[in-house]
Amino acid sequence: MTSPTTPPPTTALTEALEAADPSARLQAALAAGTRPDPEHVPVLLARCAVEPDFYVRDMLTWALTRHPADLTVPRLVDELRRPTRRARSQALHTLSKIGDPRGWPAISAELLADPDDEVARSAWRAAVALVPDGAEPALAATLATQLGRGHRDVRLSLSRALAALGTAADNALAEAASHGDAEVRTHAVVTQRLVEDPDEGFDAAVFEAERLVALAAAPPAASLPAAPPAAASAAVTDAATEPPHAHR
Repeated sequence: MTSPTTPPPTTALTEALEAADPSARLQAALAAGTRPDPEHVPVLLARCAVEPDFYVRDMLTWALTRHPADLTVPRLVDELRRPTRRARSQALHTLSKIGDPRGWPAISAELLADPDDEVARSAWRAAVALVPDGAEPALAATLATQLGRGHRDVRLSLSRALAALGTAADNALAEAASHGDAEVRTHAVVTQRLVEDPDEGFDAAVFEAERLVALAAAPPAASLPAAPPAAASAAVTDAATEPPHAHR
């Protein structure tokens, strides 16, 4: 029983998760996961949406995975509709860790193309983790619409997601490899290489893909200006090197 001077458990957890010291917040999240309490779920979710520290956020996700999915999954799905990018990103990350198939229908095409890179990356990982059997080619086609997007880390995340789908991504990548945009083509070729050889480094795959795309875009030899005939070329060379008095 809570005494008049002792805050209720939810208030105590809220206050602990608002501590200035990240280590104190980390310990509070650890305690919430070590001793799961259904009343803590809303508090943990609320903190996920605003927590600035990566390690604390990861511990909050772990704490949520320690609670029944019947309690967490519906609330996490609700979080995906919030305008706060961190709420959406962390909810997607947590759904991927829980692995409950009820999270799959909530991963919409809009989330997979979210303008915020961190939300989109979380959506790609969650989608690959939750995609049901038979839906992989359709997911690959949707993910392929994001090829060529963002900086290196964003592209690496997308390549990893598509590579995780294996041969189900073959058609989508083959189509993207002939896209009109060179950035899309290059990213598609990079991903194809990673599907074929998961041990190839991403940067090495990018280097090779850029080379291949550049070669494919080079004009064929027939379209290059013809070299002058050998005789004419020799005459030009002779004229250029002939001493000035030769024509006197």
